[in-house]
Amino acid sequence: MPKTNLLLGHPWRWYWLALAVVILDVATKVWAVGEFMYGPAVQIIPGFLQFTYAENYGAAFSFLSDAGGWQRWFFGVIAMVFSIVVTIWLWRLPALKRWEPCALALILGGALGNLWDRILLGYVRDFISVYYGSWHFPVFNVADMGISIGAAMLVIELLFFAEKDGDKTKNNAEV
Repeated sequence: MPKTNLLLGHPWRWYWLALAVVILDVATKVWAVGEFMYGPAVQIIPGFLQFTYAENYGAAFSFLSDAGGWQRWFFGVIAMVFSIVVTIWLWRLPALKRWEPCALALILGGALGNLWDRILLGYVRDFISVYYGSWHFPVFNVADMGISIGAAMLVIELLFFAEKDGDKTKNNAEV
């Protein structure tokens, strides 16, 4: 029987990835506050990408940002429950899986990164702005990127690989 590393083996490696997303998210938010909170936006790719500072009191795309304060705790509870569910989901996945747990770890790290802001500050700090002409995508952060990339990976998993995984399970059960 192979010996597994207790700190780096399954599922801990995925929790470490989630922690890395949280650390990168918090570090970049601290940097953005210091650089852009009181200063002008900085053009990274003129006409397309800039760093700026924004406070989001709502959920995605500032949903319910003007709801009066209760949304801070509502979204915090949702993020906490979701994080517990994803943590358990990761723990129960087979050790051979790679794509799905990586996606879940990115989502978990993003959820916890934004939860950190929401609990401590009452809002989420955003600083990455993508735009073209007069069109502006909502300002976002590293946690949002983790959530978005992880969600896209899960969709890809469901669309292209879930049936194959089911066939493997079915074939193994028949043997």
